[in-house]
Amino acid sequence: MPLITNRYGKGRVRVMRVHREGERHDVSQLDIKVMLEGEFARTFTHADNSLTVSTDTIKNIVNVVARENTGLSPEDFCQVLAQKYLDTYPQVASVSVSSHETRWKRLSFDDKPHPHSFVLDGNGRPTVEVAVKRGGPISISSGIDNFAFMKSTQSGWENYVKDGYTTIPPTNDRICATSMVATWKWSGKPADYPTTNARILGTLLEVFATTYSWSVQDSLYRMGEAALAAVPEISEINMACPNMHFILMNLSAFGLDNNNQVFLPTDEPHGQIECTVAREYGAV
Repeated sequence: MPLITNRYGKGRVRVMRVHREGERHDVSQLDIKVMLEGEFARTFTHADNSLTVSTDTIKNIVNVVARENTGLSPEDFCQVLAQKYLDTYPQVASVSVSSHETRWKRLSFDDKPHPHSFVLDGNGRPTVEVAVKRGGPISISSGIDNFAFMKSTQSGWENYVKDGYTTIPPTNDRICATSMVATWKWSGKPADYPTTNARILGTLLEVFATTYSWSVQDSLYRMGEAALAAVPEISEINMACPNMHFILMNLSAFGLDNNNQVFLPTDEPHGQIECTVAREYGAV
């Protein structure tokens, strides 16, 4: 029976590129699919793999090209990537490269763009919860659900417990990213709820973006302190932050360094950091 068509490749190749120009960083998070067509029919019909490129190799080339082209737009990057396969493997007749971008929008404070801190575009859902007891007080909480933010430097993880089960190395320069669920409890009515909610979120982001993070725990506590100081009408704030991990790719096998420029985005498993900061002990 004839083999009518065939192609193969690698999908869901996730890559985060960080383009560094001095203090300014630009980030590009892509989900890449590469499909090859060419002289591969005998792999299907005759168990002959002699001309077939491993799909793991296809993935490695994505990371190599990412390291060599950190500043290209997704359109230009995909063109360069496709040409790389044609230049490397004469048995490849055609290449299809598709990408989906996770867009990160640069944060600004006092109308000044921040060099290395971002929020996810089209991000988060505002929440409200009201509890009322007959004859009793009304409890009102506002918040934000799944609000993602990130900085590409000024974060570390050092001086933690190390034992026979520890494999993660210490670092003082890493991507720090999370998708936060936060709620704050109102003890008084503000002049305007939307404006005050925006001030709380802005305060949380400014502390995160503009101060060094010794850990997510360290940042969360200081963010909570600052929100309570900025808005006297709230009595407590609760934050739950799963880590969005970006794993530094080891490109030494290809003769390339990686100065925090190419990462593998992954969300499972993730660290889960939670805390509540209140004005008074026992107020929670």
